[in-house]
Amino acid sequence: MLTVLRNSWALLLGVMLLMLGNGIQGTLLGIRGKIEGFSAFEMAFVMSAYYVGFLLGSRTAPEMIRRVGHVRVFAALGSLVSAVLVLYPVAPNWMAWSVMRVLVGFSFSGIYITSESWLNSSSTNETRGQALSAYMIMQMVGIIAAQALLNFRDPGGFDLFIISSVLVSIAFTPILLSAGTAPAFERTEPLALSKLFRTSPLGCVGMFLMGGVFAAQFGMASVWGSEVGLSVKNLSIFVGSIYVGGLVLQYPIGWASDRMDRRHLIMGLAAFGAIVAIIGSVLPWTLPVLIGIGFLTGGVSNPVYALLVAYVNDYLDRSEMAGASAGLLFINGLGAIGGPLLTGWFMERLGPKGYFLFIGLLFAGIALYAFWRMGRRRATAFVRRRFRPLSPAASSVAVEATIEDVAEGPKPAP
Repeated sequence: MLTVLRNSWALLLGVMLLMLGNGIQGTLLGIRGKIEGFSAFEMAFVMSAYYVGFLLGSRTAPEMIRRVGHVRVFAALGSLVSAVLVLYPVAPNWMAWSVMRVLVGFSFSGIYITSESWLNSSSTNETRGQALSAYMIMQMVGIIAAQALLNFRDPGGFDLFIISSVLVSIAFTPILLSAGTAPAFERTEPLALSKLFRTSPLGCVGMFLMGGVFAAQFGMASVWGSEVGLSVKNLSIFVGSIYVGGLVLQYPIGWASDRMDRRHLIMGLAAFGAIVAIIGSVLPWTLPVLIGIGFLTGGVSNPVYALLVAYVNDYLDRSEMAGASAGLLFINGLGAIGGPLLTGWFMERLGPKGYFLFIGLLFAGIALYAFWRMGRRRATAFVRRRFRPLSPAASSVAVEATIEDVAEGPKPAP
């Protein structure tokens, strides 16, 4: 790990600063939307727009990189993000914000692809797993720290938007100054969705529903908190607890997944997440309760995402894994686009409790489908791949690199 930090510290620092800036704007918009008088359903469109842009970027950024190169794409998209972040308070209109969120999502998708390509190319087969783990940790640390920064300025002013823009701008300095020769980039064609579904119906359905869970948790949490009147401090703690849970529980759950039928673990975790979310809809929303709900639901969603990727790869040849990862990310992105919209609809119809009920229903859907699939397919002997932590913010490059590392490494102990 020391070797990884020594070789990639500038890139990892830049990634953390990027996530600081992105983490601030993601939560800040939910708070500012309430101040500007936007409804929960209008804000749902704003939050959904990010995932539209992210999905578009994942499909078009590789071609942009091949045509003009990593450095130009990286600098151009970074400048675009920095500019958009300071325009939010200038144009307090939910439709304008939606367009801006598409641009931000598109840009961050390309930025992640570029930075992950550099990280992957600077790693050896021996250090790739450690480098990717460090990358995921820095992503989570940046987003968690961003929630604390929200408390230093008034969300009704310009300061937090400017700080977010500055952090994104500064993030490119260590990355661009330290990066060596831009790596070769080859686009991976997705595995046909029909074949992917035949290989693992649970993986496809689970990834689609998990896209909705992530978008609801991370996109609509601040909107929900503003609707119920949480202070900025309590809201930032609640959002931070979701990410902390995802960071802390990945590893013990991953250890267990290498030693048991992953379908049982996916079903059990999803059922547990559903119970926690539904109970959360009826409990009094005191700070300790919110911390517990956030930690447990976040601690379920991130590992289940990685478990689904690992489960699908258990049934694939190594040559199919990269294409499968692209297909799974596409399915997850489709679910993420609809997540905020349905969350906003639930909140409009049922009030604030609809936020937790919607998340609970998605978790329940995964658990029930996993239970049904266990009756349709017996557990079979296959080459079990090691579990690797994955973040839903990672692009196809990081997912493919993780899969490659898993495929090359030793099988887990029984």
